[in-house]
Amino acid sequence: MGYVILGVGAAGITAAKTIRKADKETEITMISTDEQVHSRCMLHKYLSHERTAEKLSFVPEEFFRDNHIDWIKGKTVTGLDTAAKKVKLKDSTEVPYEKLLIATGAESFIPPVGNLREADNVFGLRHLRDAVAIDEMAKNAEQIVIIGSGLVGLDAAYGLMETGKKVSIVEMAEQILPIQLDKTGALEYQKRFEAAGASFYLGRKAAQTKMNEAGRITEVILDNGEALPCQMVIVAAGVRSATAGLEGEGIVVDRGMKVNDHLQTGAADVYAAGDVTGLSGIWPNAQKQGETAALNMMGGEVEYTDRYAIKNTINFFGLVSLCVGVIVPEETDVVIAREDAANYKRVIIRGGKVVGVLLQGDISHAGIWQYLIKNEISISGIEKDIFDLNFGDFYGIKENGEYIWRTAGQAG
Repeated sequence: MGYVILGVGAAGITAAKTIRKADKETEITMISTDEQVHSRCMLHKYLSHERTAEKLSFVPEEFFRDNHIDWIKGKTVTGLDTAAKKVKLKDSTEVPYEKLLIATGAESFIPPVGNLREADNVFGLRHLRDAVAIDEMAKNAEQIVIIGSGLVGLDAAYGLMETGKKVSIVEMAEQILPIQLDKTGALEYQKRFEAAGASFYLGRKAAQTKMNEAGRITEVILDNGEALPCQMVIVAAGVRSATAGLEGEGIVVDRGMKVNDHLQTGAADVYAAGDVTGLSGIWPNAQKQGETAALNMMGGEVEYTDRYAIKNTINFFGLVSLCVGVIVPEETDVVIAREDAANYKRVIIRGGKVVGVLLQGDISHAGIWQYLIKNEISISGIEKDIFDLNFGDFYGIKENGEYIWRTAGQAG
């Protein structure tokens, strides 16, 4: 029986590594719909033909063999029997477990607009199989509509534009990257995408589609009646936790799979980690969850406390941005911004504490901002230029001469 892990993404692979490092003998079985390990953060590199499918893997080629892991790949889970401790697969196979980790990630959300859910030239971009299908259809597609201008949507646009495709990007917000950046920061990327040939339709929604007899969408019609001709559509309008087929006694799903502080579900010996939990959408947090769940599966009592996930790093056309914390300020917040020809910086202060920072251009020395925001450190009483803050401004010295860092609630 031993350990069974569903999913070979950041959380699942990290959990397997953690278990095998501490336990060289107990069986580990990994099950995935995917047939190849890959980093979803790098899928646009496949679309741009910068990397092959094999180069998207983030583990060594012999990872499963060297770690004595049985990988059942290309198989879909259709059910759980948490009472009998069995995983049911689509081919009617049943895999027993002693401890189970659900790390199935998330799936692209295709909205019920026109024929988006039924046409065979509509794709999300979440898995290698998505990227492969997009790349294949792109061979005969010159005009591509992308719905959503978040990181996934712009990643897809960037990759396809590298191969000479014409992309039209539809965004319901009045700016691109609305979750990650403010209007000033977003405009710098918009200018670069437009200079490279992209067309943006901001403040617009896809309202209807036109589909031909072959079952392919030929036009996306916006809410103002404008029609965008296309041979392919990519939807980057959010994700949903991949919980299909994972219902079982004690398993509770509410947007994400519900877990306690030890990442255990309501079913005995069943844990969950990564995007399927809905706790975080960033790679390092998924890895940390995988490690924490693995330690607890082996009998540990480790709490997952790092639920801070409001962080994004962006890099298009050589322009790098880092955003941490709050992006949209409240009316009573203090906003301090500074801009020159090559850089843009903005800090949001609420109640004497930094709650959000955006750095564009030079993102060096970003660690201080993450420390201040994550630990809710007060900057009250510090009179120096806020953009010159450093770690030296936030420690004291104990009577025994030992350095002590400030913690939440301590004044400046």
